[in-house]
Amino acid sequence: MNSPYPGICPVPHDPEKTAFKEAMRSSAPAMPGIFAWGVVAGMAMMQSGLTLWQALGMTLVVFAGSAQLAALPLMAANAPAMVVFLTGLVVNLRFVIFAASMGPHFAHLPWHRRLWYGYLNNDIMMGFFPQRFPIHTLGQPSGKAGYFAGICYMNWLAWQSGSVLGILVASQVPAAWGVGFAGTLALLAVMIPLVANAAALVAVVVAGAVAVAAYSLPYKLGLLLALVAGMVAATLVDLLKTRMQAGAGESA
Repeated sequence: MNSPYPGICPVPHDPEKTAFKEAMRSSAPAMPGIFAWGVVAGMAMMQSGLTLWQALGMTLVVFAGSAQLAALPLMAANAPAMVVFLTGLVVNLRFVIFAASMGPHFAHLPWHRRLWYGYLNNDIMMGFFPQRFPIHTLGQPSGKAGYFAGICYMNWLAWQSGSVLGILVASQVPAAWGVGFAGTLALLAVMIPLVANAAALVAVVVAGAVAVAAYSLPYKLGLLLALVAGMVAATLVDLLKTRMQAGAGESA
């Protein structure tokens, strides 16, 4: 393409950089909630008896809030290491589903990069990525790596900065302040904007009901059950909507 200015070469369009910036803009409203939840996790690590360096190591290496919070009481009770590991694994089984859903979009990338993406993957990614790149975009890699990186790096920075802050101020914040409840409210602020259609609303309602009903299951298996139930409900709503639209088109 010719430049409108003689002697100046046009800057080539980079779809990955464009997608990266788009992802940062889209996910920015969710970052205060992620930061607040990181603060809660950081405080919980210190209040469970971990040292400063143990807490910092856990937040940087594990990087999984729900698994960390599930493992901390077991660690404080001197439970066997295998029990702690298996509990964290079960709590985070939802990421197997997330990876299975998004993995085919990144099949063109080398294994070490996909492994790095596996570390960075997070819950809010499943709220943004499937809306931006639906299933029919498989085989069209343009922009996907940039979009994924834009959300993941924003999320990582928000979580780690909040977690480190929580670790450092844990001894200064009284339990009566109810910071844990504030973290829950922050997560609601993250979730609500992602409920953008009927399928998402049904998924939230069904998953919430199942999570409450299955709360007593061991190893927080109710969370995994709620996730599966929510995904099935959303899929059924989408199928029903597609059939109704097809029927309306045939009748017309």
